[in-house]
Amino acid sequence: MLTNKEKVSGDARINLELYQKKGSLYELKSEEDLFNFKNLISQGGLIVDAILGTGLKSEVSGLYREVIHYINSLPIPVVAVDIPSGIDANTGKVLGIAIRADMTVTFGLPKIGLVIHPGLSLVGNLEVVDISIPDYLVEQEDIKVELLELKELAQLLKPRPENTHKGHYGHLLIVAGSVGKTGAAAMSSEAALYTGAGLITLAIPSSLNPIMEVKLTEVMTEPLPETSSQTLSVKSWPRIQELMEGKRAIALGPGISTHPETVEVVSHIVRESPVPMIIDADGINALAKEPALLKEAKSPVVLTPHPGEMARLLKTSVQSIQEDRIEVAKRFAQENGVYLVLKGARTVIAEPDGKVYINPTGNPGLASGGTGDVLTGMIAGFAVQGYSLSEACRLGVYLHGYIADIVAKETGEMGLTATDILTGIPLTLKEVMSLNEIPN
Repeated sequence: MLTNKEKVSGDARINLELYQKKGSLYELKSEEDLFNFKNLISQGGLIVDAILGTGLKSEVSGLYREVIHYINSLPIPVVAVDIPSGIDANTGKVLGIAIRADMTVTFGLPKIGLVIHPGLSLVGNLEVVDISIPDYLVEQEDIKVELLELKELAQLLKPRPENTHKGHYGHLLIVAGSVGKTGAAAMSSEAALYTGAGLITLAIPSSLNPIMEVKLTEVMTEPLPETSSQTLSVKSWPRIQELMEGKRAIALGPGISTHPETVEVVSHIVRESPVPMIIDADGINALAKEPALLKEAKSPVVLTPHPGEMARLLKTSVQSIQEDRIEVAKRFAQENGVYLVLKGARTVIAEPDGKVYINPTGNPGLASGGTGDVLTGMIAGFAVQGYSLSEACRLGVYLHGYIADIVAKETGEMGLTATDILTGIPLTLKEVMSLNEIPN
């Protein structure tokens, strides 16, 4: 025990007395007791960490730090109770030092700090154990953070009725591409196509049209006026306005550049679009120059920044974003009335009403060019079919990472490409939808 047993009360006191009838108790009261403690614990076959709990908010220091450091140095399996000691349950932050567990047995529901980094890396195998907390008490808490799960997401996917045509599955407008970045436009277009969009029109700088005509067979292209740098010119705006008619959603930003005229085009689209927008990459970088634009948008907005783009939006450092990803995403989404997909290890989806989802899929293989463009296309592809923006974000983010995990198991994480994700979309959708045919 790392506390005075005389101070233990309530149920803990009853359990302590029961334990003392069956086993010996060693009290570690000061650093003078450390030698005997180390001798005792090093002879064990299993260490159960119940030192500090989910309420910890301050830095681990003194005797607790010494004990945790020593336990981490031993080649003995460690099972943590509820949470590895030293992890902030709400942020996953390591408060100075934390137990490195082989397994964590947590009670009732998983804690946020167990499923996001850096805490996640110290959890080991996570087991959630039912301790008979009534469902109505959980519901009363109005919990705003959820971990995405495959079975629940599978139930969102709708089978296609026989008597339907391409018009039923929506027409998507994608505004993307500049010289040297035609791949971003192509991959976002193909991702939307493979996700099930009925029709796709890709608006691009005119000189790039011959390239895109070759790259894309099933996607319609619309060559638009361009700058001398082969990016979208402000003169393209009138035609984009016409193109927005009859569309269900717009994907904006992959590879469009931050040329001043192109940034002006982005501003016009954000202000005037009559349909939901999924904004990524240079679209986000354009918004970073004029963040107040988001509050002028007439239609709902989804933003899909990586930590660097998020830092530019907030005029802060990447480190400050990563230190509390959930709170940063939640605050931004609520203040600006947007759906925010903060990409990274354990992507966070934050909604305008304060709801937050944590995605458990994906791996370091996704850290390669083009995978973000594919994600944009997948979210847009779901949105244009009639899924709500919340559903589109959850499905797109989870399945994007899920496909990457499948590919990584087959070929490894190194060398995983955006094209691997693209080609995996149709079969994965079929596999996930088949889960709905299996009885619970």
